[in-house]
Amino acid sequence: MLNNRPVLKSRRKELRNNSTSAERMLWSILQHSNLGGYKFRRQHSVGSYILDFYCPSEKLAVELDGDSHFTDEAIEYDRERTAYLNALNIKVIRFLNTDVYNNLNVVCEQILEKIKSGNLTTPNPLGP
Repeated sequence: MLNNRPVLKSRRKELRNNSTSAERMLWSILQHSNLGGYKFRRQHSVGSYILDFYCPSEKLAVELDGDSHFTDEAIEYDRERTAYLNALNIKVIRFLNTDVYNNLNVVCEQILEKIKSGNLTTPNPLGP
């Protein structure tokens, strides 16, 4: 089983119950297929990784990055994780938490643009 492995169920639930404010803000838009009619899942696991948000029909993972993602170790972990997901034809798009706080509408527009264009390789469309 590759998706939503039972061994990760309690961790996925914990992450949903303790989501960051940026995750809650973005989820308020993504839930119930509110963004362009695309269904997203929250805290969906693929292999041993838990994705912040996942659109199964588009094979798109949306990840939000806070300060903990900027250490050398975290950067390498994210790189390996993205390579694993890409090998499964899952594209990853990343945003900073501050992007969500300051530009939620733009983040949503960027997600839709990437889905519609099929160009899902931009790691952080709003960041440097």
